[in-house]
Amino acid sequence: MMLKIKIVQLIVAGLTYLLALFPKVLLSHKEKEKVQPQPQPQRDEESEWEESEWEANERYALSWRLAVESNNVRPWRTVPPKCHTHVQNYMSSGQYYRDLNLIVEHILLYASDLPLSSDAMDAWVLDVDDTCISNVSYYKAKRFGCDPFDSAIFKAWIMKGMCPANVAVKVLFNALIARGFKVFLLTGRDESLAKITTDNLHNEGFVGYERLILRSPEYKGQSAVRYKSAIRKAIEGEGYRIWGNVGDQWSDLQGECLGKRTFKLPNPMYFIS
Repeated sequence: MMLKIKIVQLIVAGLTYLLALFPKVLLSHKEKEKVQPQPQPQRDEESEWEESEWEANERYALSWRLAVESNNVRPWRTVPPKCHTHVQNYMSSGQYYRDLNLIVEHILLYASDLPLSSDAMDAWVLDVDDTCISNVSYYKAKRFGCDPFDSAIFKAWIMKGMCPANVAVKVLFNALIARGFKVFLLTGRDESLAKITTDNLHNEGFVGYERLILRSPEYKGQSAVRYKSAIRKAIEGEGYRIWGNVGDQWSDLQGECLGKRTFKLPNPMYFIS
C-alpha cells in the first residue's frame, strides 16, 4: 500500500514540475520569434506598376468622360489612348445602356405630362446615329474612338444597313407616337444615304415617324449646329411646336429653335461640332 502511495506522489510531483516548466518554454519560444527576422513576401514590382498605372488611367478617364459629357472639353478629335480601357468597359459592360434607360425614363416622365393640342402639331425631334440606331459595333473596331475618324470606312459601315436600334430610344420613339407627337428624325447623314438609312430604321422598328430629314446639298459644309438649327426653324415655320429634342451630340442641342426641352444622351466615342 505504501508503495502505491509513493508512486502516486511521484507522478503528481512530475506533473507539477512540467506544469511549472511549460510557461517558461512558451515564453522562450516567443522571444525567439521576436528575434528571428520574418521572411518577406516576394514583390512583383512589374505587376504593382501595372496596377498603379491602370488605377491612374481609370481616375483620369472618369474625369475626362465627365468633362466630355458636360461639354467642357471641346473640340476633340480622338479619345485619349489612356482612356481606351475605360471607354471600352463603359460601352461594353452594360453601364452605357443603363444610362440610356435612365435618361429615357425621365424623358417619358416629361412627355407624359405635356398638354397636347388637338391640331396634331405637337412635335419631337430625334437624332439618328447613336440616338435611334447605334454605331457601337463600328467604333469597337476603331478602339472606341481612339483611332481617327475615317469617313470612307464609316460610309461603308452605314451602307451595310446593319446599325441596331438603341432599345431604350425605340421605346421612347413608340411612346411618343402613341401619345400623339409628330416625330421628326433629323440626321447629319447625306441625302444620298436616304434609302439605306430609311431601310435600316424600318428594319429596326422605327416606323410611323413624320419625316426623316437628311443633309441636302444646300447645307453641305455647314456645321451641325447651323444645319440642324435651320431644319428646326423650318419645322417650326410649318406651325409645329417642338416639345423635345434628343441627341447624343451637343451640336444636336445647340443653336436656334431647340424646342421646349433638350436631352443629351451619353457618347464618349466621338465629337461633332
